[in-house]
Amino acid sequence: QVRLVESGGTLVQAGGSLRLSCAASGSIFSINVMGWYRQAPGKQRDLVAVVTSGGSTNYADSVKGRFTISRDNAKNTVYLQMNSLKPEDTAVYYCHAKKIVYRGGVPTEYDYWGQGTQVTVSS
Repeated sequence: QVRLVESGGTLVQAGGSLRLSCAASGSIFSINVMGWYRQAPGKQRDLVAVVTSGGSTNYADSVKGRFTISRDNAKNTVYLQMNSLKPEDTAVYYCHAKKIVYRGGVPTEYDYWGQGTQVTVSS
């Protein structure tokens, strides 16, 4: 099992900055991808940004140039630096981790989620 604990969500004014953190613990070996998703009220959970164990990143178009994801493998922590925040960034932000375990050469994927942290951007 992998446990993910997010922190850093709060109320911030539009144009401001915020940094979210997600600490992973437990069976963290073979975690290949960590990332952030968000879910606004009445909407589906969407990808915000992901980072692989090798450092490759991918971002939703809506946050490119404003958000930066980073990963500290030594601390088993992933961060999301959010700048130039907009009211439409308001959502619950969830940390996600994906493990790929090979047994007999056959890969099995495991997905883990944090409990979420609320980010509210006021106009």
